[in-house]
Amino acid sequence: MNSSDRVAVVTGSGSGIGAEVARQLADAGFRVVVVGRREDMLRDTAAHDPQRIDVQPLDVGDRSAVDAMVRQVVESYGRLDVLVNSAGTNTVTRAAAEVSLEEWERILKVNATGAFNCIQAVIPQMRAQAGGTIVNISSVAGRRAIPLGGVAYNASKFAMTALGTTVGEEEKDHGIRVTNIYPGEVETPILDARPVPVSAEHRARILQPGDVAQAVLLACTLPPRARIPELVIVPTIQSFM
Repeated sequence: MNSSDRVAVVTGSGSGIGAEVARQLADAGFRVVVVGRREDMLRDTAAHDPQRIDVQPLDVGDRSAVDAMVRQVVESYGRLDVLVNSAGTNTVTRAAAEVSLEEWERILKVNATGAFNCIQAVIPQMRAQAGGTIVNISSVAGRRAIPLGGVAYNASKFAMTALGTTVGEEEKDHGIRVTNIYPGEVETPILDARPVPVSAEHRARILQPGDVAQAVLLACTLPPRARIPELVIVPTIQSFM
C-alpha cells in the first residue's frame, strides 16, 4: 500500500516529538490525525500541511474520548494504519519520598494508561485490516531506571515497555507490528520540568525531535513482513551502558 493511502493517529502531537512525527508522516504522504489536549498547539502542527493533517483535541487518559476518536477516524477514512503513542509528561518533584500521589497518578494516566487506551481502541480495526503499526515513544528510562527521570516517570515508561512488548507478541499473527522506541535526551518541552535547568548548549547537543521522528518513519514504512520490536536512539554524547 502506498503511503498516500494510509492513515495515522499521533498522540501528544502539539509539540516535541509527536509534532515532528506528524509532520514527517504527512510529508511521506500519510493522512495524519493529530491528538492532544491543546487545540491551539495541534493547529500549529496541522499548519505544516492542512490538506493532510487533521486536528482532534482530547485527553488520552479519557477512554470514552479515545474510543470516539478512533470511531470517527475509521468512519471518515475507512481505515487506520498507524498509531504513534507520543503523549508524555513528567513533574519537577521526582523522588519517591517527595512526589505526591496526585502527580504519580497524573503521570501514569498520561504515559501508561493513555497508551493502553489508544492501543486497545485501534486493535479491532487493525485486526479487520489484517495489519497495522503501533509505535510507542518510550524512553531509555523504560529500560533502566535512574533518579534523573523520577520514580513516576520511570514506572510509567517501564509500563509502556511491557505494554508494547506484550501487544507485539499477542498481535503479530494478526499482522499488527509494535515498535517500542527508547530515546535518550531529546530537546522537547518536557526538559522544562527538569529539577535543574538545562542549558542552551546542552539542548543543542542532544537529540532533536526530528531525529526520533525519522526512526518512527522507518518503523511505519518497512514492508509488512518486517517489524522492529525495539529501537534505542541516544545522543552521541550520552552513555547508554
